[in-house]
Amino acid sequence: MSRKIIIDKYEGNTHYSVHVYDKFGQEHHVGYLGDGFMTLKEVEKCAQFIWSNEVKKEISLLDKAIKECIDIDIKNGREPSLD
Repeated sequence: MSRKIIIDKYEGNTHYSVHVYDKFGQEHHVGYLGDGFMTLKEVEKCAQFIWSNEVKKEISLLDKAIKECIDIDIKNGREPSLD
């Protein structure tokens, strides 16, 4: 996965939302860009900090248990349901 910075503006908003993705594909919301918010220099600084300290997050026990339940359902020919 590649590192990237995504700057999005939703319709009607007056500011931009800034997300940084690390080499593991993990998303980090770093703040907002616009009047009274972050500047482009601050966005770059945050991205460099995240990228220099990247660590792959471990999968939690709950996530592992849910995945195992889904795998069991698929193996038994059932449609997995998270309801």
